[in-house]
Amino acid sequence: MMNWRGSFNNKTVLGLLLGQILSLIVTSTGFSSSQLAKEGFNAPTSQSFLNYGLLALVYGSIMLHRRQALKAKWYYYILLGLVDVEANYLVVKAYQYTSITSVMLLDCWTIPCVLFLTWFFLKTKYRWKKLAGVFICIAGIVAVIFSDVSSGDRASGSNPIKGDMLAIAGATLYGVSNVAEEFFVKSADRIELMTFLGIFGAIVSACQIAILERVELRSIQWSPGVALPFVGFSLAMFLFYTGVPILLKISGSTMFNLSLLTSDMWAVLIRIFAYHQKVDWLYFVAFGTVVVGLVIYSWEDHQSDPRVAEGGDDRRRTDQATVNSNDVESGCQALNALTPAGTTQTKQ
Repeated sequence: MMNWRGSFNNKTVLGLLLGQILSLIVTSTGFSSSQLAKEGFNAPTSQSFLNYGLLALVYGSIMLHRRQALKAKWYYYILLGLVDVEANYLVVKAYQYTSITSVMLLDCWTIPCVLFLTWFFLKTKYRWKKLAGVFICIAGIVAVIFSDVSSGDRASGSNPIKGDMLAIAGATLYGVSNVAEEFFVKSADRIELMTFLGIFGAIVSACQIAILERVELRSIQWSPGVALPFVGFSLAMFLFYTGVPILLKISGSTMFNLSLLTSDMWAVLIRIFAYHQKVDWLYFVAFGTVVVGLVIYSWEDHQSDPRVAEGGDDRRRTDQATVNSNDVESGCQALNALTPAGTTQTKQ
């Protein structure tokens, strides 16, 4: 007989709920970015700059108050900040060339990237149950694709091929960023991570704005139709970045990215209840399929060998409690080797 209480403890349920809260926040950022693109706002780095500033201000103040020594080398955070800024830049830029549905669907590419990177660098082992959950989640997204194609709901955009390539490149960098954040949040400190990600993210963004977006910023006609989605996007991103390290520590980067798959379905529900639009029945089938996949992935097998890590589960608590500065140093060296490779692949 199935042991539901043993398989779904408080940590598992919390991870599932937090994942869906973050998924809703991602949905709101998608609508904001799409609205800004319609208003002619063509400055994706500027769109993310305020978020990094808020992270540096809020978490930097907490870090100064605590006055604790750094648990990881500060210059490794520079690489993380660079990758994260460019990932946001590429995905936000994609909204200008293709549809919101295309961008959300192509974000699924982050999942195989995270699976490979956590397996290769963090030595995470995935049992068949975890992989089955991943497969079911992606099958749900495929159902959404068929629904969009059959209903003609998927707007092509001005240059869909370019937009799709930008979305895939951004998804690849998101995978690198997520795995790096998972490492830092488990071996270093969440407040330290958010502080330096905000500081170096803001610095990289400011340099990129000065080089690439000066003309665009001068040409923007600031109106309520532009200002409201701009501020809303920044605040939503701040909340998203605040919740991400918590979920990464609870469930890992793979579960985090699987949870975000439901963002497209939440967008559909918003269209139904807020805009009174009709959608294809396959959307509801897809939503249920993704939820089933998340539950299967989150299912904890208490009879399994505890020495084998379960795809992002926080089962290595004993090992993590004994992590010392040498462990952090060696892990950061692995990330240092990883990050430039990801950046070169996607050419910011």
